[in-house]
Amino acid sequence: MSFVNYNTKEVNCKIVYYGPGLGGKTTNIQYVYQKTSGDSKGKMITLNTENERTLFFDFLPLDLGEIRGFKTRFHLYTVPGQVFYEASRKLILRGVDGIVFVADSQVERMEANLESLRGLEKNLIEQGYEIEKVPVVLQWNKRDLPNVASIEDLRTKINKWDFPEFEASAVTGEGVFETLKSISKLVLMNLKGGLN
Repeated sequence: MSFVNYNTKEVNCKIVYYGPGLGGKTTNIQYVYQKTSGDSKGKMITLNTENERTLFFDFLPLDLGEIRGFKTRFHLYTVPGQVFYEASRKLILRGVDGIVFVADSQVERMEANLESLRGLEKNLIEQGYEIEKVPVVLQWNKRDLPNVASIEDLRTKINKWDFPEFEASAVTGEGVFETLKSISKLVLMNLKGGLN
């Protein structure tokens, strides 16, 4: 749930980038961080894991407008993709306002995508959330590679809820801000609905 700071007149929203290991979650956030002007971003905090280049989490406050005189501040997190970091994934999902599921479009990564999605559903249920009631956007990442599954195949296997979806290449930045804009909009609509 969003945290409201009445002293600073800020609503803080938490968006979590979730998906399989090496799927592009961290690359998404790094791209956003690099392309966002210095005035509207905070520090990026990185905790490296032992075994891979996956980051434990990234933290990026980003100002994106106001609700009833309160500034909206988004905090972007990644979860570690590897299964043996399950406890960390659960912890990072606590208090989530929106989720970007970053799917690796490579054909050979389909099972990893599905396993990660099953983990997301399970972890949300354990936190008291239903995936259908949380703002979620799907990103089909790595579309710039030659061995990718068709969008139809990805949609059929992964997007059974008909969530908004975007093709992307986080390395080049294609689709990165479109994905962020979409999830931010859904989170704000959800938040405004709760304020009525």
